Amino acid sequence: MMSEQHSSPSQPSGNLPNAAYRRFEGMREYEAIIDELIPGTQRIIRVFDKTLSPAWNTQRRQAVLRQFLLADRQNRVFIVVHEAESIARVCPRLMELLRLFGASLKIHETQSPAKQVYDPFVIFDASHYVHRFHYRFLKAAQGTNDVLGAQQLIDRYTEIWEASALAVTGGASGL
Repeated sequence: MMSEQHSSPSQPSGNLPNAAYRRFEGMREYEAIIDELIPGTQRIIRVFDKTLSPAWNTQRRQAVLRQFLLADRQNRVFIVVHEAESIARVCPRLMELLRLFGASLKIHETQSPAKQVYDPFVIFDASHYVHRFHYRFLKAAQGTNDVLGAQQLIDRYTEIWEASALAVTGGASGL
């Protein structure tokens, strides 16, 4: 695995010394990275996408998310999508997690100011992330121990979250 360092050792950047950034192409790898990073997450997972892929309904993803949410009552998963309508139909396993962990798992839908954001990403705590450059294309990047890159995405995520509203709940109706 090749990685690019964000700064030279002679000039401190404020990032972790083992920060790495790498580009890749492919949805399979994108989804695999998400599954690999969830178990190592200590506190918070932030997801932004156009809509959730079927990978959010796999047994593996459901199991690692469940374990993450059970590990600590303070753990949180925040999801924002442009199109939330299909989640109950496409992701019944995620809906079950939402029913069980409604206080820790939130699913929002963007409102009109944020509908023009096209680059999906997932942030794990405040140091790891996976980022697709446009939801229609397969080009993506992974940041590991990249506090600076993660913070830029957290700032964007905060803006998107503020321009969204609760869209899916774990209640009896599912919506």
